[in-house]
Amino acid sequence: MSTSFHRRIFLSERSMSTLLLITAAPTSIHAWHAFSLAQALQNKNEEFRVFFYQDAVAVANELQWVPDDQRNLKQEWQKLNIRLPVCVSAALARGITDAENAQRHQLQQHNLADGFELVGLGELADAVHTAERLVQF
Repeated sequence: MSTSFHRRIFLSERSMSTLLLITAAPTSIHAWHAFSLAQALQNKNEEFRVFFYQDAVAVANELQWVPDDQRNLKQEWQKLNIRLPVCVSAALARGITDAENAQRHQLQQHNLADGFELVGLGELADAVHTAERLVQF
């Protein structure tokens, strides 16, 4: 068999790293589609990362109330037990902060949900650079 044939088999069997860039608000069906894809990738043991940006950062607000008869997107993300980076600038602009930034900006309290972490856009740039596939929701 030719070398190119073996290379094609190797490339098709290898998992692709995927970056899920989530910009849709948690109330959007697109935010739920992003979660469903992350769950599917995790179930298939595929390599992936997520990054919450723009209105999607609202999912990390611990004070966001969800009625008992609805699924809670924040809790669903937390159950995946993966790293959940949130753009710090977008979060602060929407009233979401961790303890460190609350102190730095003289805010009286913090409300970043457990499992989520505030990060800079440098992390997004790194994720885009290293991902083989980017899917935005």
